[in-house]
Amino acid sequence: MKNWWQKSLMIAVAVLTLGVISPNHTLWETLLDEKGSPKSHATESQNKDYTYEWVDLSEYYDTGKTVLDTFYQTSEEQAYVKFGSRIGPVIQDQFQAVILPNIQQAIDMHLGNLGAEQLNRLAISERPAGDYAEKIFHIYNRDTKKDEIRFHVRTEKKPQEGYFFNFHYHLAEDNYQKHYALGDIYWSKDTPPKWLS
Repeated sequence: MKNWWQKSLMIAVAVLTLGVISPNHTLWETLLDEKGSPKSHATESQNKDYTYEWVDLSEYYDTGKTVLDTFYQTSEEQAYVKFGSRIGPVIQDQFQAVILPNIQQAIDMHLGNLGAEQLNRLAISERPAGDYAEKIFHIYNRDTKKDEIRFHVRTEKKPQEGYFFNFHYHLAEDNYQKHYALGDIYWSKDTPPKWLS
């Protein structure tokens, strides 16, 4: 039965290609043993060593990374740029534990219900403000250049306690008037250095 399929396949290839591809006799030699019956591949496969090469398919297929995931990653990067080398190492643990999850939650809460088309129009600013200015980053509409969410940090001095960093955000829907708290991180009683230092 197998020989019949092989012969039919060879004839079909010859007919479909109008004879451009001719049957190769080495094909018949590898498929049939000396007696004309199909070769058993069981003995051959036992003696072969196989090597496997891993291929990263992420460049060919969607890995599931969304616009929101990009915002999460970029928001963390922009925060550390703002903190600089003097503030960043001191507050890093508290920022990772408390503030960053709240930033991600705020992004989810205010942008998570937008459609893919609207999300793809959004971008994140890449220049945090230095000195004592508040801006960490803004998420804005590329077409209109209007900010949707502004993430800020303010240095506050509380009497008898010292300096704190107050993390908060503002929304376009209330014309950036209301402060939405993300959390505070204590610095010390000494004046903190300027941002970006």
